[in-house]
Parts: sequence; structure tokens; C-alpha cells
Amino acid sequence: MTLHPLDSGAAHEQAAADPLFNQSLEKGLAVLQAFQAGPRVLTLGELEQRTGMTRSSVQRSVHTLQRLGYLQKHPQRGFCLLPKVVSLGFGYLATHPLVQAAQPYMAELSRQTGETVTLAQASGVEMVYIAQLTTPQYIPAHTPIGTSVPMYCTSCGRAYLSGQSDEEVERVLAHSQLIRRTPHTLVDRQAILARVRECRRDGFALNVEELFAGDMGVAAPLVDRQGVVVATIHLAPPSSRWSRNDLRKKLGPLVKGCARAIASALPTTL
Repeated sequence: MTLHPLDSGAAHEQAAADPLFNQSLEKGLAVLQAFQAGPRVLTLGELEQRTGMTRSSVQRSVHTLQRLGYLQKHPQRGFCLLPKVVSLGFGYLATHPLVQAAQPYMAELSRQTGETVTLAQASGVEMVYIAQLTTPQYIPAHTPIGTSVPMYCTSCGRAYLSGQSDEEVERVLAHSQLIRRTPHTLVDRQAILARVRECRRDGFALNVEELFAGDMGVAAPLVDRQGVVVATIHLAPPSSRWSRNDLRKKLGPLVKGCARAIASALPTTL
């Protein structure tokens, strides 16, 4: 398992020792990433706070991104992203063999359950949604492609961690901000580790209103021919339509079967 740099201090130390590392590019990407958590419009001061950069560095980065067509000045305040930003990730999504292999099986799982089906991959201590089929029915939270969610309190994150050693899981948790996002969120490391171990036993992981109120999750790891978890497949059933027992007895086996079907369709190398 390879994680992105988890600690900003360690990352800067590594960068300082790397003569090819481009800090200007790092700063520009940091400005773009600052918009991920919302809101849609951010001022220079808000960008400064979110990125940890100086005001002058933020101004230079914002000006450059404006000239390149990735940002624009908002009519009332601050700056906002432009559609060109979407093109940065399009090549990955459009050509990735995992996404292509998963689509028909995701469609069948969505048809069977009537719920939103999502394919996610690991990025640092988070999972990123890279493909999705949405339900026309009511859902408590809108989480489109490109959404990043923490591993510790999500079914997709726990499903991914089930393919790692206990030591690796503990390392991820040590570098995660274990925030109680709802009254149901588990923040105790041993309790989270116990849920990961349950996934190893059952083949799927559960999340009951730990990330969003009214929103649940059931996910299974997608294991390649080398035995490596390369992604997870998960459903987002709301508590208004399903119970915890439904997740375990009805939806869990379906998600696990979908993950295995996708794995069997994967090319030898991704």
C-alpha cells in the first residue's frame, strides 16, 4: 500500500531534499485543492488560511490560474473554479481500465437495489469516487464523482483497509483527523479496527450514519489477481429505505458479489 505524504512537515522536508521538486506547481495545486471542501467561492484570505501559504504566494498562484483559465474572479467576492478544472481528471476517468471493467456490473447492482453505486480508490487517508451510477430516488447527501471521503468512518474506506495489515490500518488512523461527524461516528481506533476486521471476515464493510445523518453505506474490496485491493465498490442506501439488518443480510452479499465479478473482469495489469 502506497500512501501520499500524510504529514505536511515531512512532505516539505522531502521536497527540500529533492532538486527536481517544483514548489510553484505545488502551490498552484494547493490552491485548486482548497476548493474541494467548499464553498464554491473563496477569498484570498480564505485561500491563505486553507493552504497555509503567504498572501503573496496565494496572489501569484491565483493570478497564474486565472491566466490559464482554471479560476475566475467572482462578481461579488473572491474567486471560483472554471469548468476547465474538470479536464484535469478526465483522462484518468475516461481511459482507466478499472472504470471501464466496472461499469456493466455497477449498472446491474444499481438495477438490483435501486440505489447509488460508487467505485472508489484510495488517496492518502481518503477514498476518492472515480465512477458512479446514481439513483433517481431521494438520497440524503450528494457525493458526485471526485468526492473525497475519509477512510476511518466510511464503508468504502474500511473495505479498502481490510486488505491491509493491522499495522497499516493503525498508521492510517494515526494520520487521520478522527472527527465525530455525527452522533454515530466511531472515533475510537480500536473500535474502527474491529470494524475493519469484521470486513475481512464477512467480505463487506458497513457504515450506519457515521458520515452523514440519514446516510448509510455497504462496501466490498475489489481484489486484483495479485491479491491487492485496488478499489472498492459500495452502495449508499438511506436509513429511510433500509435498516442495518438489510445492509448485512440483503445488500452486503450483493455488493460482495459485484466486487468479485468486477475483479474477474479486470485485465492482468491496471
